[in-house]
Amino acid sequence: MASSTHIPGVAAPPRRGHHPGIALAVIAACQMMVVLDATIVNIALPSIQPALGFSTADLSWVLNAYTLTFGGLLLLGARAGDILGRRRTFMFGLLLFGFASLLGGLATNAAWLLGARALQGVGGAIAAPTALALIATNFAAGKERNRAFGVFAAVSGSGAAIGLLAGGLLTEYLSWRWVFFVNVPIALVIAAAVPLYLTESVRLPGRFDVAGAVTSTLGMTALVYGFIRAAQDGWSDPLTLTSFAAAIVLLGAFIRIELTSAQPITPLHLLADRNRGGSYLVMLCLAAALFSMFFFLTLFVQEVLGYGPLKAGLAFLPVSLTIIVFATFSSKNLARFGPRPFMVVGTLLNAAGLAWLSQIDEQSTYVTGILLPIILFAAGMGNLFVPLTVTAVSNVSDAESGAASGLLNVMQQVGGSLGLSILVTVFSTATLNERKSLVSSGAVTRQSPGAIANQVLSHGISTAFLVAVVFSVLAFLITVFVVRTSKEDLAGAEGLPVAV
Repeated sequence: MASSTHIPGVAAPPRRGHHPGIALAVIAACQMMVVLDATIVNIALPSIQPALGFSTADLSWVLNAYTLTFGGLLLLGARAGDILGRRRTFMFGLLLFGFASLLGGLATNAAWLLGARALQGVGGAIAAPTALALIATNFAAGKERNRAFGVFAAVSGSGAAIGLLAGGLLTEYLSWRWVFFVNVPIALVIAAAVPLYLTESVRLPGRFDVAGAVTSTLGMTALVYGFIRAAQDGWSDPLTLTSFAAAIVLLGAFIRIELTSAQPITPLHLLADRNRGGSYLVMLCLAAALFSMFFFLTLFVQEVLGYGPLKAGLAFLPVSLTIIVFATFSSKNLARFGPRPFMVVGTLLNAAGLAWLSQIDEQSTYVTGILLPIILFAAGMGNLFVPLTVTAVSNVSDAESGAASGLLNVMQQVGGSLGLSILVTVFSTATLNERKSLVSSGAVTRQSPGAIANQVLSHGISTAFLVAVVFSVLAFLITVFVVRTSKEDLAGAEGLPVAV
């Protein structure tokens, strides 16, 4: 457990028994709730659209409003935990997330729901990085802490698939509103357990880098919006070009602010370590492929295979189970082999799974066209999440563990948002070209509208997956040529069983 030394002016942590299992369950439960909320809404989108009057284009912002505020404010959330205390910051973010979920479930119009989703992202951005940092506060370095990292990584990796399953259950048997309401009692239960089982961290002196937080958030938002706008209105659209220009200026300003600030929101020297910097980049590429896979396959199973919400959610359950199995294996053997072999194998499996998915068409079946390749992809993720998490956060001083964990989370959210926006642009271009081709060939007069729609959709999805392979190949190259972490760097990491 973390030291309980009392610091003048800072409340000493309350005395409590040593309950590492419960403490880890509290942290993991919050992480699961925050992570799965990025996908739990996916299945419910067709029900939300007519209920609140969304247009098809605007419907995508139900997802973007969450991921953009989540990813954009994670750096500030991590810094808040260091300065204000991780436990109290974690609890505030948790309760804010629950309150925003209640507002989302009560929404009566599109603007209300988008505002609630953005507020959910703010709560998640505060809770998620402090959750990971609390592992360093509440678990001793070495075997105990790495075991906790393994559980946290498995939860993070499986949360997206579980979110799709939960969304299907809630939408089919209750209402789309329950994909939001379900978070409220969970948040309250976790919040009640926080002061009982989690130790508060030492509050560090410092100030908030508001300029850095604002420029990074706005810069990432402009970049993602530029890609989404390009998918709808083309690359020559003035607003598209303006968004990209604004992103360059804002992100350039962010880097300058961080390099000159006495207390930057993100110490950029963390990126100077080749192992840590490499693991961040691999996470960026991995998330780009992961978010896109769920998004496009959710469309395919419902639109082409005709699955209902629950069946669509069940279709992705093997992803979760496969991640847990391989994350368990990698965590148990991390100290024996070191993280690099798992990262090499993981990125190759990812690339192979995506290459297989790129062969999908309107004639594909669930088993051969979806199930087998997503199991292959999930095996790769299971091999990656534990070594990535341990490599990114290991050998960081306690004073910067919040920033290091926050940056790892940022890479996941930014990678997911950017990857999805890029591949949606690829998808839109491919579907437009395929439809033009079918019209020019006269196929639209020989086939039913439904058959044409399935063919166009399948072609767009397969093209997007083909480009997604590039993300995994890039992650493989980074692992081979940049990351040099060996098993000697992880002394004391023996036996890291993962249990969720």
